[in-house]
Amino acid sequence: MSHDSPIHVLAAVRFSTLVRYRDHLARDPQIKLTLVTSESETRETLADPQQRTDVVVLDQALCDVFSLIRELRQTYPRLLIVLVDEEADFSIPGQADEVSVSPFEDNDLLKRIKRLTEERRLETLRADTLPPVRQFAKSLRRTVPGQSKQSTAVEAIKELGYDYVVFYSLTPTTPPEMTLNAQVGPRAVTAIAPQKQDGEKSLVGWVYQNGQSRIVGPDDEPNHPFIKQGRFGTGVCVPVGTSLRFGVILACREQPNAITQQNVLMLELVCAQLASALVKQAKS
Repeated sequence: MSHDSPIHVLAAVRFSTLVRYRDHLARDPQIKLTLVTSESETRETLADPQQRTDVVVLDQALCDVFSLIRELRQTYPRLLIVLVDEEADFSIPGQADEVSVSPFEDNDLLKRIKRLTEERRLETLRADTLPPVRQFAKSLRRTVPGQSKQSTAVEAIKELGYDYVVFYSLTPTTPPEMTLNAQVGPRAVTAIAPQKQDGEKSLVGWVYQNGQSRIVGPDDEPNHPFIKQGRFGTGVCVPVGTSLRFGVILACREQPNAITQQNVLMLELVCAQLASALVKQAKS
């Protein structure tokens, strides 16, 4: 994210404070603001594949925000969360990334949002120098004739400790479908892997459209059949590409709750390298 890139903010606040948040945040040209006034609207907006969200601002008085934050942390591991608690003299973020007790004084909330997004950008730049990512970039450049870069990617991701990895690409049919392009894992699983997934209602379709990584367990929706059926305890789905999106990677582990935010960051970096290689391939 460059310094002037749009920051998509979802503010979930009480109706009585709606105007204050709108006036405070929407005046900044970098902020692309969506306002909601209930917990259910917050979930619906985040689940909408057409709605991108980089940062969620949660009013502490809106609902049981601490339970909501725990839920969002699990489902959207790379989502930035700012808690606003105007009733406290000070507060501890807990599972939120930041907390503001004086959101409208000296542009406090706006400054926290911008600082978080800049820290995320720098974190990504630092992580991009990690040996596994550099090694993966080299392996993409050395892809042998007859082997696709997608196959190279799923093989490399499996080496990061995943039990099953699959790449789905978009098939622009009506309705759209996600088509299995490359996979690696136990033969008992790869032999029965679904070749098509709904491009609108499935997990891989949601991630493709939304452009946001998502972790799922067996009870989550939308989902993938292998996670839903309990063949794997947890999975993470990551988009490949940003403005030009080539598809998604789904990586699964047998153990429940075995995927962390750091794991997701690593996969996002690998997928960014894959997208870059595919762009170069398309131009050559």
